[in-house]
Amino acid sequence: MSADHGALRSGPAVRDTDEAVDQAVAELQTAGAVRTRAHRLLERARAGESRWFVVHDHALDATAADVAEITRIRFPDLDVPVHSRWNHFQAGGYDRRGDLDALLADSDLAERSRAMIDLTLISVLLDAGAGPDWSFVEERDGTRSRYGRSEGLAVASWHGFVRGRFSADPARPLRVDATTLAALTDDDLSAVFQVGPANPLVGLAGRVELLHRLGAALRGHPEMFGEQSRPGGLFDALPRTDRGVDAHDLLSALLTALSPIWPSDNVIGDRPVGDCWRHEAVAGPGLSNGWMPLHKLSQWLTYSLVEPFAAGGVTVTGLDRLTGLAEYRNGGLLIDTGVLGLRDLDDALRTWRPADELVVEWRALTVALLDELAPLVCARLGLDPARTPLGCVLEGGTWGAGRASAQRLRGGRPPLSIVSDGTVF
Repeated sequence: MSADHGALRSGPAVRDTDEAVDQAVAELQTAGAVRTRAHRLLERARAGESRWFVVHDHALDATAADVAEITRIRFPDLDVPVHSRWNHFQAGGYDRRGDLDALLADSDLAERSRAMIDLTLISVLLDAGAGPDWSFVEERDGTRSRYGRSEGLAVASWHGFVRGRFSADPARPLRVDATTLAALTDDDLSAVFQVGPANPLVGLAGRVELLHRLGAALRGHPEMFGEQSRPGGLFDALPRTDRGVDAHDLLSALLTALSPIWPSDNVIGDRPVGDCWRHEAVAGPGLSNGWMPLHKLSQWLTYSLVEPFAAGGVTVTGLDRLTGLAEYRNGGLLIDTGVLGLRDLDDALRTWRPADELVVEWRALTVALLDELAPLVCARLGLDPARTPLGCVLEGGTWGAGRASAQRLRGGRPPLSIVSDGTVF
């Protein structure tokens, strides 16, 4: 059963004027709002006021030890990259970045960056939970390799991109444009992901709808995506300083452009707010009261654009302003290691929706606890937290440890069952 959101702690009534709506949307579309509101819910849970969770702080050290151990295994030299889609493109030990560079050999640095941004955006948006029964088979150098989950989605989207499946111009296959996205069908995406009765992909229709909406968003923001209506227009549109592009400017641009694409249709007034959800205990000014912003895919997209911008000679700065990612690998790790416990153990037997208050709070507590876990992991590894941003701890890291615990305990499934449309988890 979903939580009753009819009695939000809103104080005096707030008029639903255009100005009030604009202020509320602006408040919610920041990483700072994600972090601040998540930590308030954590404080509340620690005070015993959560109806869903209890927090066991004593388990944080052991969790940090698990994350540090898997980080040492994956990165023995402790040179840990930022959590990025580009790490998944190396699945199976293949240098697909190098393959793409070879295909773009005749392009200048700016066009290489635009193409990489095109690929990144499409691949990240298609990377919600695939389900345990789906996989992608890659044929390379006479061998067949099978990949599942995030790596499989990455490899599949990479092949779809380099084969021109998202371009309307056969002479320029290495691009994504609005025309093709608007015309994409379930059968088209099924072909990219090798979907069939024996290889089902969770949320296929939701992903197609997401790409349709993406096409509309690309057309609707020519100041950001250019006359060609392609994601790579970001490379030319964002303001730069001598240091490069600020990560939060990049995130803000993505939230402004992409908030209307999410099928959740969460709105304030008539303005979409994207990956923001109602929670009766979240306080905020004006019409933003009662909303918990999370922006998981948009923030992961921001992390994942570091490498594409670097390919064009532009540094993305200020990554420490971004938050941890509110998804089921990080959140599952916290449940599996005992940092978070369910008040009612029967809740683990039920099926939930992303809008249910339990799920919203689980994701928010995940964000807040990742902030506390990251410096503990760095201390165990002997790393300077100032030089090892949260994005590196995620990659090292919490995401891998969450996957490992899910595999060990439940054959890869998360600790809570969520009905996904393929765009949140």
